[in-house]
Amino acid sequence: MACTKLGSKTDAFQRQGQAWFCTTGLPSDVVVEVGEMSFHLHKFPLLSRSGVMERLIAEASDEEEKCSICLPDIPGGAKTFELVAKFCYGVKLELTASNVVYLRCAAEHLEMTEEYGEGNLIVQTETFLNQVVLRNWKDSLRALQTCDDIISYADELNITKRCIESLAMKASTDPNLFGWPMMEHGGPMQSPGGSVLWNGISTGAKPKNTSSDWWYEDASNLSLPLYKRLISVMESRGIRQEIIAGSLTFYAKRYLPGLYRRQGANDSNSSTCLAPVASGAPLSEEDQKILLEEIDRLLPIQKGLVPTKFLFGLLRTAMILRASPSCISNFEKRIGLQLDKATLEDLLMPNFSYSMETLYNVDCVQRILEHFLAMDQITGGASPCSADDGQIIGSPSLTPITMVAKLIDGYLAEVAPDVNLKLPKFQALAASVPDYARPLDDGLYRAIDIYLKSHPWLLESDREQLCRLMDCQKLSLEACTHAAQNERLPLRIVVQVLFFEQLQLRTSIAGCFLVSDNLDGSRQLRSGFTGSTEGGWASAVRENQVLKVGMDNMRMWVSELEKECSNMRQEIEKLGRVKGSSTWGNVSKKFGFKLKSQMCSAQEDSVSNQKNGSGKIEKLKGKAQEKHKS
Repeated sequence: MACTKLGSKTDAFQRQGQAWFCTTGLPSDVVVEVGEMSFHLHKFPLLSRSGVMERLIAEASDEEEKCSICLPDIPGGAKTFELVAKFCYGVKLELTASNVVYLRCAAEHLEMTEEYGEGNLIVQTETFLNQVVLRNWKDSLRALQTCDDIISYADELNITKRCIESLAMKASTDPNLFGWPMMEHGGPMQSPGGSVLWNGISTGAKPKNTSSDWWYEDASNLSLPLYKRLISVMESRGIRQEIIAGSLTFYAKRYLPGLYRRQGANDSNSSTCLAPVASGAPLSEEDQKILLEEIDRLLPIQKGLVPTKFLFGLLRTAMILRASPSCISNFEKRIGLQLDKATLEDLLMPNFSYSMETLYNVDCVQRILEHFLAMDQITGGASPCSADDGQIIGSPSLTPITMVAKLIDGYLAEVAPDVNLKLPKFQALAASVPDYARPLDDGLYRAIDIYLKSHPWLLESDREQLCRLMDCQKLSLEACTHAAQNERLPLRIVVQVLFFEQLQLRTSIAGCFLVSDNLDGSRQLRSGFTGSTEGGWASAVRENQVLKVGMDNMRMWVSELEKECSNMRQEIEKLGRVKGSSTWGNVSKKFGFKLKSQMCSAQEDSVSNQKNGSGKIEKLKGKAQEKHKS
């Protein structure tokens, strides 16, 4: 910490209990009362430096021989007046960032101007403040912290404003350009060329770059009123919103101890989510509530500025501390903007209200989802439209909304076992997700099944109404198989599931036959068609290649069997020539050599099928070439 020494005389002040005495050899002729402390001093050193002391001494001297003066409102109290008295006597003292604000305000209060002596205390403190303190980050921060105790005096002299402007300027400037805060934080000294110095000798090594969050911890030492003013000035200077949000996040983590109540040992983000340890006594619940509402006012409502987990922590804390409804609503809106980045653990917020019966706060999740869907509509995330070629073209926000749909289905499955969760509330949350957001309804089916299992007393009509939330056509084959055997589902739903399951099987089988008919011509068709069908043909070609490999293996296996049969027949024929021709007929009947004819017929059928398939492919190629020519 920088300092400037004033005065040249040795210290002649001694303290005895609650009194200070100046041991200059002359008896004291004035007593100055400052709070509970008494200063036994001399008139001349005081009145020669201060206009206020000159008037007070003159007034008190008319009444009694040894005057007594009371200074109840001096900034900084007795400790500051002790330094003022030493300055008046010319005793050695040090101006530092910790006392310069007190001395500057006290000098103004006592009218210690140049009229009462050259180089008076006002000039000395102003010079040190402007030329030393405000040029240094740490000293500016320390001086600003001292303004808290005498904020009205500091504001009147613009000391608070000047310190904040100095800090904001340094925080908004690239620290790698001017050396702060590296040199001020004990980092290596640098040569004019930018290399690190060792004992004044350039090492040639370049110092590491400093990130833009270097000032977060220092700023978090400020009180909330001063921190708010610092952030406001930084915003006016055009500092990026993400940097401001990062500082607010650090400040909140330091003074809100309950922000992260659940931190798993395997959490991948645990290094960035752990709250800094606050120094000193923790804030009271009322102070935490005030801090939370101020952070809500300062934090921009913008997507991606702060982690979603941090926003959920703020929302949980706001509910616990009974923050204002507007504060809670704003946190819900911020979460809604980036709900696709949330996890299932984030959504599982317990109810902190005694009036609610459910274990988890389903209403809050419902409001967050509504905010997300409203923003999704504004940004063009409406239902995907069908193109002329029959392909589905999704909006840019289709992927986030699909992630949110999966998240909500998982949340429904977690809250479904709650016996106090009413059917309308469960239905409302499930129905809020658009149909196009769910490629498959397997997750929704699982949640509905869990709810039916946990609520066996539901009427048949309620069960059917609940099951209508899912689309049986969007169930996977595994889900269909499970649903077809699920006794908890209504009979009508089971029939629908069976119907669509058979439909899926037929479609799959038909698709396999269609692919097998076009095995040999897949590559020619892929090269003949371009444009919108290129991706579909690519996937079909891959499937055809797999099937073709399988059929080639089958042909090889059949060929090997035919060779074995032929060898066996030749050997048997040799035996027949020796023992008679009747032996062959008996042996052939015994061994059943009808397989040869079956194999041959199967081979002929496969060859005819290949010819038919190649004929179909040639026709398709002809049509494609005609369209291309036209």
